[in-house]
Amino acid sequence: QVQPVESGGGLVQPGDSLRLSCVASGSIFSSNAMAWYRQAPGNQRELVAAISTGSTTHYTAWVEGRFTISRENAKNTMYLQMNDLKPEDTAVYYCNTGGSVTWYTATSFHYSPSENWGQGTQVTVSS
Repeated sequence: QVQPVESGGGLVQPGDSLRLSCVASGSIFSSNAMAWYRQAPGNQRELVAAISTGSTTHYTAWVEGRFTISRENAKNTMYLQMNDLKPEDTAVYYCNTGGSVTWYTATSFHYSPSENWGQGTQVTVSS
């Protein structure tokens, strides 16, 4: 499988915005769910958000409306728009393609990742 490629990270100040991109292979992109994860130093990798093939979106509770996941099928690209960034958002952000949302409710969901991980993009929020 071709690994997805993330981009868009950088050094920003608290309150700023960033948009991350993840470009994936066409066959995986069109037929599977995808997700964004992040990993801060010393922490485990954690799920941020997922999007289904039909563009249904799911967010981890702590996102609190600050992040928006989306996909652009014509470009085989998934995005994560991050607003009002905080220092605790500092992490390496990874995309995972070819997974599945195995269940969801109005307030929770489970994403089963595939083995298709990108190399990550660093986001640093600091004043």
